[in-house]
Amino acid sequence: MSRPVASKRSNNGRELIRLEQVSKSYLMGSRELRVLDNVSLTVKDNEYVAIMGPSGSGKTTLMNIIGCLDRVTSGSYRLEGEPIDEKSDRELAKIRGEKVGFVFQTFNLLARTSALRNVELPMLYRGLSRRKRKKRALEMLQLIGLSERAKHKPGELSGGERQRVALARALANQPSLILADEPTGNLDSKTGDEIMRVFAELHEQGNTLIVVTHEQNVAKNAHRVIKLLDGKVVSDEQIGGGGNRDA
Repeated sequence: MSRPVASKRSNNGRELIRLEQVSKSYLMGSRELRVLDNVSLTVKDNEYVAIMGPSGSGKTTLMNIIGCLDRVTSGSYRLEGEPIDEKSDRELAKIRGEKVGFVFQTFNLLARTSALRNVELPMLYRGLSRRKRKKRALEMLQLIGLSERAKHKPGELSGGERQRVALARALANQPSLILADEPTGNLDSKTGDEIMRVFAELHEQGNTLIVVTHEQNVAKNAHRVIKLLDGKVVSDEQIGGGGNRDA
């Protein structure tokens, strides 16, 4: 499937994400459960990273912290050089809306709303005019090959089409970072492969992607794989030629 190519981002190898000695704990009754344990890592612009680990390894918690959906218990987190730790809930919501695009396993689309309106939603929260929202949403649906399905509701789309709508929505505000949590988990293998090809194109166009997965066939599409076990980083390996991570 051919798709128009978006303008590539300027890519100067800047540091996008920095976590230093990040830990995250929850109280379970009288017991403290440490989900992340002194995690340190950096991600640069236009890297394509997979975060892997078994259930309970802390990978989703790590994604939630990177995406400003959760806060660290200790340590520090900077996004585009900006310290995140002391931000208010309102400030975190603004950062999520402007700098992070989310793609979830369950799509999280509004069932009674067209594909076009679903893609418009993040821009509505930013206060863009109806004309600008519609123009940008149509561009994003064209980018992922679904412009002809713009008026269809999620129930009228296949699983792969719904995930592509979710991708278009994630791109709507031109975020610095795209985070995907098990993006092929609800798809058959053929459709999952198509979604991963879209991810590869998005990376080629200059986007920074972090994919959380337990599937090796998904992780192999990334150019760097970070593995977690019991809340710790146990390996961080460059496996391809993309991204700007220092050797």
